[in-house]
Amino acid sequence: MNHLLQLLLLLSAIIFLAKLGGALSTRYGQPAVFGEILVGLILGPTVLNILDWQMFKEAHIPLLIGGSHPSLLGIISDLAEIGVILLMFVAGMETDLEGLKRVGKVAFWSAVGGVVLPLFSALFLCHYLYNYNWSSSWFVGAILTATSVSISAQTLMELKALKSKEGSTILGAAVIDDVLGIIVLSLVVAFAGCQTADSIPQSSNQESFWCIVWISIRMALFFVVSIYFGHKFLGKITEKVVKIPASQALMAFVVVVAFLYAWAAEYFGNVAAITGSYIAGVLFAQTKFKKHIDQGIHPITYSMFVPIFFISIGLKANGRELGNELSFLILIIGIAIVTKIIGCGLGARLTGFNNRESVRVGIGMISRGEVGLIVAGYGLSHGIITQDVFSVMIIMVLVTTMVTPLLLRLVFPKVAEIPAEPVYESIAHIENNTIEKEISENSKKYEKNT
Repeated sequence: MNHLLQLLLLLSAIIFLAKLGGALSTRYGQPAVFGEILVGLILGPTVLNILDWQMFKEAHIPLLIGGSHPSLLGIISDLAEIGVILLMFVAGMETDLEGLKRVGKVAFWSAVGGVVLPLFSALFLCHYLYNYNWSSSWFVGAILTATSVSISAQTLMELKALKSKEGSTILGAAVIDDVLGIIVLSLVVAFAGCQTADSIPQSSNQESFWCIVWISIRMALFFVVSIYFGHKFLGKITEKVVKIPASQALMAFVVVVAFLYAWAAEYFGNVAAITGSYIAGVLFAQTKFKKHIDQGIHPITYSMFVPIFFISIGLKANGRELGNELSFLILIIGIAIVTKIIGCGLGARLTGFNNRESVRVGIGMISRGEVGLIVAGYGLSHGIITQDVFSVMIIMVLVTTMVTPLLLRLVFPKVAEIPAEPVYESIAHIENNTIEKEISENSKKYEKNT
């Protein structure tokens, strides 16, 4: 079977199974995200490993999905990244800027707590308990600082809580966390480069310092330029695009801008591409075309790209490679979950949130998702972490990604419960009016008879 036919068959299976897993998960009271990721884990090398079934080759049976072309996984990964970019654009469209302004201080300190505590907890575990070198230890800490808000955003949208003050705080803190995480990653990479020799030349220190300064300048410039341009010109350009006599001109323009912002974020700003698409979504939400964009972007995003993203998370994991790292894996997962809840939650609590709201913010920041995968992949490809540590990080990412929707569902009220109080009040009000009306009518009849 040629490459194109394999790809078509694989995409069909992924999308169908993702939707099936999501439907089953929803049926049993869990977010659809959980079922989709779980299906990916089953299809991946941890369980079935459908991208490398050898039995078809050995039995000389015409290949279906098994024995797939090596580039298939790369294509799936690219499509998954597009799914993440579109998903974060949708999250940006759903962001209430006024609400974000109200929780800006909370979001900042939540992000700081969610970076500092995981970083130094992982550093202590890796270097002092497991004797990893400084470079690997710092890098594991950098992976644990990551936050992937896409999982939380998807779950919060399902729970109708994305516009709540906790939801706005989680989204704002995740953006700040991304910036802080990139700074931490830059420092760790520079530090790792300095550890390659026993004696460190002064010039290397100077080069590392100026490299970090340059990266910081690029990040600041990206945020300033992208937000200024969008706020100043995006609405005016969109008004002209709508008048173009071409089919779906508005949606084509929206997708182009989302992709360009994502590209510019990573290429020029040295921040994750999803940060750029999120900013684009926030900017488009301020235009008068928000409703039309919402109606057009959701079918594109959720019919194909987002299911592929959730399945691909499982396809990248291989739990069989853990070997003797089980105790390290358990401790890393525990630290990854607890330090985000405590770090982010404490930041929220100290800036005005109550205990329940603070816990919700901390839980919403647990998931590492694609951000953790990207950072871990960088560490492996540059020789900073070993294959065993990489496998542990992938499983940690998966566990935190899967556990976040479950915990969010536990701490947020159910959707059905949200309108309950106004409805009951309305019913009681009607009943009281009816009773008063009956009393008044009976009183008039009595007066007439007497």
